[in-house]
Amino acid sequence: MSKIIVMIHGMCGGLWCWENYKNFFEKKGYRCIIPTLRFHDIDPSEPPNPQLGTTSLLDYAEDLEKGIRKLDVTPIIMGHSMGGLLAQILGSRGMAKALVLLTPASPHGIMSLRLSAIRGFWSILTKWAFWRKPIRQTFCEAVYSMMHLLTAEEQKKSFEQFVYESGRVVFEIGCWFFDSRGAAKVDESKVTCPVFIIAGADDRITPPSVLRKVADKYRAVSTFMEFPNHAHWVIGEPGWQEIAEYIYDWFNQVLTEGTKADEISKTHN
Repeated sequence: MSKIIVMIHGMCGGLWCWENYKNFFEKKGYRCIIPTLRFHDIDPSEPPNPQLGTTSLLDYAEDLEKGIRKLDVTPIIMGHSMGGLLAQILGSRGMAKALVLLTPASPHGIMSLRLSAIRGFWSILTKWAFWRKPIRQTFCEAVYSMMHLLTAEEQKKSFEQFVYESGRVVFEIGCWFFDSRGAAKVDESKVTCPVFIIAGADDRITPPSVLRKVADKYRAVSTFMEFPNHAHWVIGEPGWQEIAEYIYDWFNQVLTEGTKADEISKTHN
């Protein structure tokens, strides 16, 4: 069984997003690798790199794929939010032993825009030519859309670590129907590894109704779970440990079964 997990953060995030999960899974014997997406490794108080605004999902995926190819094993890929969509793209390229998608952004073809999601990105969506500019939510938007189950102190601490994000990526995910490049497309026939999709019942950006469609896209290999009393920030909300334990148990069940199947196949061959 692969003991490496590549953890991919979401929009405006960084290494800090995965602190809880990294500590949890390292104690379980996993090596956790947390890449920082292109142009995200900056001080949150500093202005963004001008090139960030036109950076594509495909640029992020290319960087991640290069890093994964340097590993000596095929890793588990775990992604949160936008990182969950990047994990799907990488999975379709054969980069993953298993995929764990925590409240993931949905791929091209699945309509995810809801009034709550639009409200959470209103200041961005109403900015002319946002699709070629670095963008960032306001504090109130971030709290409403992602962090409403955190304490006021936790909300402030997390938001202060948010960096700018690519307006191009927001366009490619939220307005995929206008994207001629189809950057958010994922060929589900090429996702052959086990996929665990996790939804939060109170998620205002990627609600369970949308994530069930994502699970259905990968129906041959997917497991779907909806957690009550959780929203979008499942990596840090109260009770995140319960979700981490479910993921760990899923690893032990699905990946161990896969290993046994491989051993049986080798024996018969």
